[in-house]
Amino acid sequence: MRAATTSSDQRLQPRVAMNRVIVITGGSAGVGRATARRFAAAGDHVAVLARDPGRLAATVAELELRDVKALGIPTDVADAAQVEAAAARVELELGPIDVWINCAMTTVVAPLDQMSAAEYQRVTDVCYHGFVWGTQAALRVMKPRRRGTIIQVGSALAIRSIPLQSAYCGAKHAIHGFTDSLRSELLHDGIPIELCMVQLPAVNTPQFDWCVNKTDRALGPVPPIFQPEIVANALYEVSLHPRREVYLGWPSIKGILGDKLTPGVADRYLATHGYSGQMTDAPNPHNPANLFEPVPGDQEAHGRFDDKARSHDLVARAATVLGAAGVQAIVGLVGAAAVAGLTLGIAKLVRR
Repeated sequence: MRAATTSSDQRLQPRVAMNRVIVITGGSAGVGRATARRFAAAGDHVAVLARDPGRLAATVAELELRDVKALGIPTDVADAAQVEAAAARVELELGPIDVWINCAMTTVVAPLDQMSAAEYQRVTDVCYHGFVWGTQAALRVMKPRRRGTIIQVGSALAIRSIPLQSAYCGAKHAIHGFTDSLRSELLHDGIPIELCMVQLPAVNTPQFDWCVNKTDRALGPVPPIFQPEIVANALYEVSLHPRREVYLGWPSIKGILGDKLTPGVADRYLATHGYSGQMTDAPNPHNPANLFEPVPGDQEAHGRFDDKARSHDLVARAATVLGAAGVQAIVGLVGAAAVAGLTLGIAKLVRR
């Protein structure tokens, strides 16, 4: 197991694919917790940043069973000073940070005119500013060493927004723009730090029970639903083989590329189906929300949709390997082939 501190010479040595130091924000539940388990299972040391001390302790105890070092740091990612302090503590106690994964999230499901300014600000602070502060903290320790990987956990909603989640969708769009801007800066400065974004489909996590819900029905992910381990595996693979961007699974590919081709059609479809698609038949249970304070208890990685969620997906695996550029190229070739086939068919009819 690697020592907690290293000399300046050791800091310049290439990292191996295990015993790395990984930081995961929002790592005590949902996708973040599944991701922490995946990296620990591979032999990496994991620091988890989240607000609830009890859930952090449970996560750390679970990770340490895999014979790796684990560190839980109570952190509100909306507070830049807390994020910076957490990064410094990771470097001191676990060693140089190799991979930083921004994953913390919260949301409010409501029409815009039913949201308060404080609610909108909080979603933006966690889901956008939290990613900015995490990225800055990671860059400050990675740039002097000229190595490291930063992964932004995004969503298909970073490209194609849906109704009732304007704050969350706006934040994800902002992360996408922020990441592209930063990537150009790193290229300009010749800084060899990998910057990746993984756009997620609907995932079975506890978020649907603890977000602020101002509708009259209980919430649920829009099918098809993916288990968080599919995302965790993708994030792990991207950490080993960085991709600029990944559209994870066919629902993300379809939503993102469909929006690029026919955004007006998507607008009208979501105006009709985008409300009911986010709701179940059950009434709103009015559970405690995690927007301003963490929900107590060990919330785990999975939500309540295990019976509807898929644990394996070949398209997600292929999309991770190909990256967004590869997926777009294949879709473009298939589309071109379809157009060519249609043109040929019309030509044959005309000749008749």
